Amino acid sequence: MNRVPVWVHADDPISRQGVESQLRSRPELRMLAPGEEQDAAVALVVVDSLDEAAARELRRLGRTSTAKLVLVPARIDDAGLATAVECGVVGVVRRGEASAENLVHAVSSAVRGEGAIPADLLGRLLAQMGRLQRQVLDPRGLTLLGLTTREIDVLRLLADGFDTREVAEKLSYSERTVKNVLHDITSRLCLRNRTHAVAYALRQGLI
Repeated sequence: MNRVPVWVHADDPISRQGVESQLRSRPELRMLAPGEEQDAAVALVVVDSLDEAAARELRRLGRTSTAKLVLVPARIDDAGLATAVECGVVGVVRRGEASAENLVHAVSSAVRGEGAIPADLLGRLLAQMGRLQRQVLDPRGLTLLGLTTREIDVLRLLADGFDTREVAEKLSYSERTVKNVLHDITSRLCLRNRTHAVAYALRQGLI
């Protein structure tokens, strides 16, 4: 069995040792000692709440480590949940629910590239995303992934094999407008060319 290397990060040693002691006997995990965090596949980040200091630490871990981040908060509100997502957290286990089974489930899900979040938090997160789409993005013609409906229409036609002139005809645009749309997409998203832009949209499930 390949044991998943796990590192526990906490500001206070009691919290860290408490989580480690629950997981040390689990055969599917290998708990890492301080100084071995660079070998971690998953980092369990134990916090009281997702305040500014905790968010800074999550961002630092996201920059300096390849480990998947699983948050173990004592409490988390809607703002903290949104911040966790922005910081790259892929799983959340409330500290009051942090049994060995729940922690192992979150770690295993993270390794498989899946998210693990309590159902009520997932509902709150989806509600937040819906409000963001309706109140902020829709009035600007944007989607959650940063493309406008016009940009999506252009990329969809390109993916179907139409050239710039044909795309312009189908959408009743000028060729210059289509080229400007493509330039905006590639510049804003740091993509190399229109082929890269189509591939990006396909990978993101936009077309």
